[in-house]
Amino acid sequence: MERTKAKLLFEVSWEICNKVGGIWTVISSKAGQIKNYYKDDYVCIGPFFADQAIGNFEEEPAPDICKGMCNELEKQGIILHFGTWLIKGKPKTILVDYTNFRFGTDNIKKELWDNFQVDSINSNNADYNEPLVWSYAVGRVIEQMAKIYKNKIVAQFHEWLAGPALLYLKKNKVNVATVFTTHATVMGRALASANIDLFCKPEGCNKCNAELIDIDKESYSYHTEGKHLIEKASAHNADAFTTVSEITSIEATHVLGRKPDKILPNGLDGDKFPTFEEASIEHRMHRDQIREFAIYYFFPYYQFDIGDTLFFFLAGRYELKNKGIDVYINALAQLNNRLKKEKSDKTIVAFIFVPTGIRGIKTKILENRILYDDIKGGLNHEIKNIKRDILYSIVSKKKLIRENIFSESFLDDTKKRIMKFTKKGTPPLITHDLQQYHDPIVDLLVKSGLDNMEDDRVKIIFYPIYLTGADSLLDLTYYESMQGCHLGVFPSFYEPWGYTPLEAAALGVSSVTTDLAGFGRYIQRKKERKYPGVFVLKRMDRADDQIIGDLSKFMYRFTKFSKQERVKNKIEAKRLAGLADWKKLVVNYIQAHNIAIDKRFGKQ
Repeated sequence: MERTKAKLLFEVSWEICNKVGGIWTVISSKAGQIKNYYKDDYVCIGPFFADQAIGNFEEEPAPDICKGMCNELEKQGIILHFGTWLIKGKPKTILVDYTNFRFGTDNIKKELWDNFQVDSINSNNADYNEPLVWSYAVGRVIEQMAKIYKNKIVAQFHEWLAGPALLYLKKNKVNVATVFTTHATVMGRALASANIDLFCKPEGCNKCNAELIDIDKESYSYHTEGKHLIEKASAHNADAFTTVSEITSIEATHVLGRKPDKILPNGLDGDKFPTFEEASIEHRMHRDQIREFAIYYFFPYYQFDIGDTLFFFLAGRYELKNKGIDVYINALAQLNNRLKKEKSDKTIVAFIFVPTGIRGIKTKILENRILYDDIKGGLNHEIKNIKRDILYSIVSKKKLIRENIFSESFLDDTKKRIMKFTKKGTPPLITHDLQQYHDPIVDLLVKSGLDNMEDDRVKIIFYPIYLTGADSLLDLTYYESMQGCHLGVFPSFYEPWGYTPLEAAALGVSSVTTDLAGFGRYIQRKKERKYPGVFVLKRMDRADDQIIGDLSKFMYRFTKFSKQERVKNKIEAKRLAGLADWKKLVVNYIQAHNIAIDKRFGKQ
């Protein structure tokens, strides 16, 4: 076990007790392992939002040693809430209420310009100002804590949102070792969204785009200069600079101008995930629930062999380019055309689990569900008699024919129910009515020819809501929906890490990702076996039409896997997930803290 050189650790993030995105998953899932190293000398610091604190944070009185500090900070408009974050490990937590500190916003911006040349003059929106003020307040909190706890302290700051706290400590020469972690650079994400491949070398040039672009200047074109310059200043002024993957390390070196001192791969708490045996049982259970949903979604219009249907899915934020949603759709279109040309009997139902603004569930889908439940209810009402007549026929050595099993009244009633269930037209591409009239995903589906016609071998279901387990359609959670499917598809263009394929693997679900995703490159370095479990496609330095073709060929190959081959891939996926357990990966954080301590206080 690595020795911790710091006596006290502060971990600072906008997502402490404030679930926004992936960083919440990173910090909350590793907290228990971090606490194994630092015990009660591990303190999380986040923003105080009363609605978010409910159920996540148990408030306690401030320690006696901190009461004087609290009174002093309150005079400055900074109110501290001490307590426990209710996650595994239950780390001590300080939530900072900065509401009354907002009066100093302009002064904060001036100080950042004077000392670090952070240009905030045009950055006046809430998503910039709020974390800016909170973070600067955190800097003052840590400054006061350092006066009380006169020992070696290390503070880790996540993303630009926590960067101003680090810069405050630097400006005021507070003797605290600092670690800055960027999970994704502001400009890297912005450029990728604009379809600029940072790592691609233009024809006839031996430098990649990241080396050719003046990033600081370009940030003004994307109105991200304030965030970018905070991030850059934080990276340069931290005692240790870290990021989460090899691909982001390359990006950060070019975008921020400093090579990370340490890579901190993201992990999962393996104890929260089922064993392979449990995952196998849950797969069958949730698969059957997805099958029922697919039946009332498609079968009113036409039928196919639901028992020989594979379920694919893509899940993530609505980032058409960065998440590879465009590649997924176009590759599915190629797969559909190939299967149609071969007159294949195989059916693929491809989900797109990407939330966006909705108005409500499509009425005809709700009607289909009601009518399907009516058919099901009629069968359940008659099931005892049907089982009885089947048993009598078996023991009487009679043929199992319809007349011996189903009563005439049941057949008549069922026929009427089926007639009501049957509809003309085609199944919808999307489960809900959207707020916006033209939706890029729907438009691309239509353009690609994926329109859920009867002869299509690839059927589409765009599911534009968060999977909560109670949505009146699938009624499955995010993880349950994953478990019920056969393959996760994540052809990312910009993905600093990529939790979704790792989560899928931990659930025993095969997936495919790319070498532009941090997790993809991490897995790529492991010895590949005959059944990889997590497949990695080459996307770096490749045009979109090449990755679309490669993904289409891979998905076609997956449709040809036998059940035994799919099971072997699931077993390997589960094994690979174990390589990214925090029990193994958390040591990287300790090493980063020690690098910062050595730089600040000298090696011992």
